[in-house]
Amino acid sequence: MASTSTGSRRLSHAGFDRIFRAAAIGCAALVLLVLLGILASMVYGGWPAFREFGFFGFVSGSIWNVGADQYGAWPAIAGTLSSALIALVIGVPVSLGIAIFLTQLSPPWLKTPVGTAVELLAAVPSIIYGMWGLFVFAPLVANYIQIPLNSVVEGLPIVGTIIYSRVPSGTGIFTAGIILALMIIPFIASVTRDMLDQIPPVLRESAYGIGCTTWEVIRHVLVPQAGVSIIGAIMLGLGRALGETMAVTFVIGNANRLGSSIFDPGSTIASRIANEFNEAGDLQLNALIALGCILFLVTFAVLISARLLIARVQRI
Repeated sequence: MASTSTGSRRLSHAGFDRIFRAAAIGCAALVLLVLLGILASMVYGGWPAFREFGFFGFVSGSIWNVGADQYGAWPAIAGTLSSALIALVIGVPVSLGIAIFLTQLSPPWLKTPVGTAVELLAAVPSIIYGMWGLFVFAPLVANYIQIPLNSVVEGLPIVGTIIYSRVPSGTGIFTAGIILALMIIPFIASVTRDMLDQIPPVLRESAYGIGCTTWEVIRHVLVPQAGVSIIGAIMLGLGRALGETMAVTFVIGNANRLGSSIFDPGSTIASRIANEFNEAGDLQLNALIALGCILFLVTFAVLISARLLIARVQRI
């Protein structure tokens, strides 16, 4: 009887294992099916625009004229990439500084308040960032950055072109990049802080024991140990910056042209879709869906690049 009972339990456990395995495979397959479904629907919806202008013609076109049914995606693509790049240039060093301060330099009584404040930034709705950026931050940019810079760089070659603002209103690619930097800092800082906390203390103590300074410990011990996780956190923030809609729509200026200065008004893929989707029809609607498809491909390319970079770091 005992052997019969044991055999029954084994059969029962094997049955549960098969059910669990099937459920896990089903969940993974569901994610892939949803991803393929989203891509297929976007390609189907944007196909008339790709067929009308050609894929490369649509991507490289710089004219967005609703009245003439002429649509080009390049100004929106350039605005998306430019604002995301500005956000990374500003946000990544600040995020790493916050994570290092909280894990290595902060006194115990200050660690919890600062860490909680950083995490609360992630809970602020994006529309609040946009409203604050439009009504508070944009005037500050106009009065204390754009106008003083114009008096210095006006007429200078190259530099004057890049940072001269023809209409110092405070809205533009630069302002959108700073708002995006504020939005991605909590994500990058929180993930990096958690990874630095998980590094065994014996590594730090050994480095200090052989006479390393705090900078040397951080540079040569902690950052290499958490390098893969830091890259993942940065890519997480980049994904947020590429797809952000409401906050960028408030402060970027929503101009359907490609400016030569980072202070010029512009647009991103997400902001253009948000502004025009409700009133779009026919070929304009197809062009907006095609823009969404391009954003999907850009995000996918970023993910692949992150995987390749992580694999390279792991080999090193």
